[in-house]
Amino acid sequence: MKKVLVTGMSGKIGRAALKRLGHKYDFTALNRNPMEGVRCVAADITDFESIRPSFEGQETVVHLAAALSEGENARDIIDRNVLGTYNVFEAARQAGVKRVIFASSGSVILGYTQESPWRELENGEYDKLPPSWPMLTHETPHRPNSIYGCSKIWGEALARHYSDAYGISALCVRFGWIPETDRPGPSRTFAVWCSHDDAAQMIERCIEAGEDVRFDVFYAVSDNRYGYRDLGRAKEVIGFEPRSRAEDYR
Repeated sequence: MKKVLVTGMSGKIGRAALKRLGHKYDFTALNRNPMEGVRCVAADITDFESIRPSFEGQETVVHLAAALSEGENARDIIDRNVLGTYNVFEAARQAGVKRVIFASSGSVILGYTQESPWRELENGEYDKLPPSWPMLTHETPHRPNSIYGCSKIWGEALARHYSDAYGISALCVRFGWIPETDRPGPSRTFAVWCSHDDAAQMIERCIEAGEDVRFDVFYAVSDNRYGYRDLGRAKEVIGFEPRSRAEDYR
């Protein structure tokens, strides 16, 4: 069983991964608070010395810990998402970890929803849409809508740097909206919803990706009729095939 360290495993994505993949990987959780059901190290990613020992002997790191997009001030976001993410990549480098999977966010391109047709998709105004619309891909320039989005761009840039400079396989996953209830909410969420199963599948696909996948960026949303974040790259490179659809919950 591959040894996989997961920061922030007590969050929604981490719990989904543990539930669906706990039989397949030797997980260790790195959290600020203890977590039941898995080997756990209580430490804060903003404290490099406290987290550094946990990286020894790990093959893969899944970095989920972060200040959230809502309810956090800019200082908290900078501390956890900028400094904390640097600490995770640097600890991985020093420990010889082969792969880091970074939980980015669709917020890095959410600024495009100020314009049509992405505005209508984001607002659930599907009656105003043309028959088809351009998808936002991994090559679409960043356009964040918040300080949180900016902090995730920093994480993607770190991933690129640590891959180029140190040979770490660094995969960035731009997760969509993953609610606690594991079902889409209002119709405006149908474009960006990602089920717990699809989120866990994305993590599994990234863990199992070939050694030749050195750096890449993937969107993680379900197979939604009104999606605008392109899944082609994830399907082509790591075989991601979402199994859920927001429309099935109408």
